[in-house]
Amino acid sequence: MNPLLSRLQPYPFERLKQLFAGVTPNPEFPAISLGIGEPKHATPGFIKDALSASLGALAAYPATAGDLALRTAFTDWLKTRYSLALDPATQVLPVNGSREALFSLAQTVVDPTASPQPVVMSPNPFYQIYEGAALLSGAEPYYVASVPARNFAVAWDSVPEAVWARTQLVFVCSPGNPTGAVMSLDEWKRLFDLSDRHGFVIAADECYSEIYFRDEPPLSGLEASVKLGRPDFRNLIALTSLSKRSNVPGLRSGFVAGDAAIIKKFLLYRTYHGSAMSGAVAAASIAAWGDESHVVDNRAQYRAKFAAVTPLLEPVLDVRLPDASFYLWAGIPEVWAGDDEAFARALYAQYNVTVLPGSYLARETAHGANPGRGRIRMALVAETAECVEAAQRIVRFCKDARR
Repeated sequence: MNPLLSRLQPYPFERLKQLFAGVTPNPEFPAISLGIGEPKHATPGFIKDALSASLGALAAYPATAGDLALRTAFTDWLKTRYSLALDPATQVLPVNGSREALFSLAQTVVDPTASPQPVVMSPNPFYQIYEGAALLSGAEPYYVASVPARNFAVAWDSVPEAVWARTQLVFVCSPGNPTGAVMSLDEWKRLFDLSDRHGFVIAADECYSEIYFRDEPPLSGLEASVKLGRPDFRNLIALTSLSKRSNVPGLRSGFVAGDAAIIKKFLLYRTYHGSAMSGAVAAASIAAWGDESHVVDNRAQYRAKFAAVTPLLEPVLDVRLPDASFYLWAGIPEVWAGDDEAFARALYAQYNVTVLPGSYLARETAHGANPGRGRIRMALVAETAECVEAAQRIVRFCKDARR
């Protein structure tokens, strides 16, 4: 077996299952889970109709690159959303959700024979696929902490020059999971300057880009690249998906866009990897990318939900409305002395509410600190009434702990 498999760490939800083992939650309260970031809003009917009307496409093998109509749907959306003009023939590719693309991109980009050992960098806390992709590509993961005092901006300036010199791939997530932070143009400029100096590829995970709470929508890495005089998107690949935007996590549909040279190599990899998008899924995807009204409605539902829940939690947790995404990244009360596992376990036992310990989404730094410790991630994906009920229980739980 591939010996690198032994380096993979348990997924956060496996750790959560172990944490709750042997706990019988209070039967007085129906279960409410804020633990998993799986969209729960209804899938729009027109997307399901487009899927069912195209089932005849299952009789043919799909092309790995997708057909021109699908790729044009991607570039049309990029034009509408960001005023960007990309070539559908060379600068976009369909993927089966951003998760598989994040993983396989690392296998395409990283040269495991390089000496010294190559580095794949990611924010800390982070989406665990970044780590697994790095390890199985033969690279060494390097974790760069997000700074709470700077709205969870990633501390790129803390990375030693010797580490940058070994870096081949940098994962960024904007809007961030779990923090909801959006990278500014100045942050993008810093990262592009570093990429130009050291030659690493930037993988911009943007799957939460359409769920935001400010008047101005989140800046894309592609958009920043053009603003900063990089219209060729050199060494930049942006990844997005329909899962959160259109409430179709089971469709497994997204796309990548950016540097044509990287896209060409990624297509070669994917041709062998066998990751072509079904024609029926492609038809549903074209319909979804071509409609914005359901996205506006989806965003309004999240805005209403966060507006109802956040003020309830602010008096008892260190939490505020994020820039974007559907997570609240909250610091737990001081009485818990930073033990986010104990907090989550006791909350589950007493009030049957599931939250994810923040330490499960981060790794210890060289100084021995875990930047997720003392925090919890809450995914506000259920209906508003259920999220409000969960928040009310958390408030009671926190007030009980102070007595």
